Amino acid sequence: MSAEPVSEGSMAPDFKLQSDDGKSYSLSQFRGKKEVVLYFYPKDDTPGCTKEACSFRDASPKFSGKDVQVLGVSLDDLDSHSKFRSKYSLNFPLLSDSDHKVADAYGVYKLKNMYGKEFWGIERSTFIIDKSGKIKKTFRRVSVDGHTDEVLQNVS
Repeated sequence: MSAEPVSEGSMAPDFKLQSDDGKSYSLSQFRGKKEVVLYFYPKDDTPGCTKEACSFRDASPKFSGKDVQVLGVSLDDLDSHSKFRSKYSLNFPLLSDSDHKVADAYGVYKLKNMYGKEFWGIERSTFIIDKSGKIKKTFRRVSVDGHTDEVLQNVS
């Protein structure tokens, strides 16, 4: 069951998740240092998710230039993330939220419907979190086309 969605201006729920690079990441480790683009996506190596990840990858120099850390989160396991990251030379951490606790905390774990079948999964969403740990901007039910440019316009 999904929690109430977080809103702009509220403190972003902290978390600690494992990445395919062997490290664990927490939101609090960036506090006071960097803005964070936290994006939730449904599944590794699927068309929309690949397009979105590659768009964030290609914009990496622009994010780095603005002192922004991009973190991708899905329910996939670390092995799946590792293959996805290698296949597309992704240059940011992919975090595994296999028990969907972080997705729940951000209100993006939803009952979805595809081809008449209902299932629980991640609703594509992005959050910009400022250096103080507050949610600066939310993007829900994201359409991949043009999304990275929209995010870039909203980071410092």
